[in-house]
Amino acid sequence: MSRVAYFDCFSGISGDMAIGALVDAGLPFDELQRALGSLLQDGAHVHAKKVLRAGVAATKFIAHEHAHAPKAEPHLHDHAQYSHVHEHPHRSLPEIFALIDRSALSASSRDRAKEMFTRLAEAEAAIHQMPIEKVHLHEVGAFDSIVDIVGVVFAMDWVGAERVVCSPLNVGGGMVQSAHGLFPVPAPATVRILGDAPIYSGAVQKELVTPTGALIARTYASSFGPLPAMTIQRVGYGAGDRDDPSTPNVLRVLIGEEAPGDHGDPGDHVARTERVTVVECEIDDMNPQIFGVAMEKLYAAGALEVFYVPVQMKKNRPGTLLTVIAPPEKRLAIADVIFSETTTIGLRHYDVDRECLAREVITVDTPLGPVRFKISRRGGRVVNATPEFDDCTKLAAAHNVSVKDVQRIAIKAYAP
Repeated sequence: MSRVAYFDCFSGISGDMAIGALVDAGLPFDELQRALGSLLQDGAHVHAKKVLRAGVAATKFIAHEHAHAPKAEPHLHDHAQYSHVHEHPHRSLPEIFALIDRSALSASSRDRAKEMFTRLAEAEAAIHQMPIEKVHLHEVGAFDSIVDIVGVVFAMDWVGAERVVCSPLNVGGGMVQSAHGLFPVPAPATVRILGDAPIYSGAVQKELVTPTGALIARTYASSFGPLPAMTIQRVGYGAGDRDDPSTPNVLRVLIGEEAPGDHGDPGDHVARTERVTVVECEIDDMNPQIFGVAMEKLYAAGALEVFYVPVQMKKNRPGTLLTVIAPPEKRLAIADVIFSETTTIGLRHYDVDRECLAREVITVDTPLGPVRFKISRRGGRVVNATPEFDDCTKLAAAHNVSVKDVQRIAIKAYAP
């Protein structure tokens, strides 16, 4: 079994919330302070305290660059790029890299932190149409934001998860003040960093996902969707600054072991359940020769399944229903292929759960030669054992026999 971490972003995510949640889940605070190293020189300090958010106990992480900085909690997330109107140092990437190098992170972790800040700078450069070397990061270049990113890198190393899954992100709504003016939520840099991650807007019309929070989700999550099958060993709640009366303003992180079968590994005893996106459209005006090309390109773009079904369309025209099943994060790439390679002018998509049997591939020696078998199990019991068709066709041609005879011989050789 592998270790998995799940970020439950029902109230958004920010850097201080992420560190707070991981401290709440058991990350030793003294080790975190040591990892931050000389970032905490010259009077800078960090601390964590227990707070309540809508009745839920959570840990609030706070970083101050100067010992005399006020300890009262600000009105929004500590490090949110678009939530402060206070002045912060405008640091360039080399300046931020120099600060990261002062930390006590390992070399690989320092590289990870630098990569994260580079992505932030790239987002800013794209938004403001300037070369990346001229970008000066505003609030995300402030001390607390640097501490947040360096701290999260160290904390995720401590978690040691082979797989990180993130829920769809509640980004909030409304407008927010930034160093560049009044922007809509989610702010431009946040949108740029999130890319095709699934987002939604709930009842709270405030900025809930900050650029740093978006960066953490995109850097660490290998997939976005529902809670995977897992046994929970640790849970932590990281507090945001506001205490909304209706919804706990917290980020929840669950850490544990994946349940057997969640990835269909050999020997699994349960089926794998996963979230997938279905993309569909009908086509009635395309050269049928193009369908084969479109299918190949859809698979190359990450599709799990592609199939065509004949349908009767408006004006009683015969047409074709194109259905693609793909990981949610591949939806935009799939849509691009459909629009560029087919004549459709619209499509629909929706998410569903897919359950797959635990599977493995074995090789069986037969009188005609080796044949690979796909073995499927449910509850530890083999329910399907299918010889690989390509292997059967090759042996049929080599021995001048029919494919069905090769299949019969292979199944007989496999039989326990």
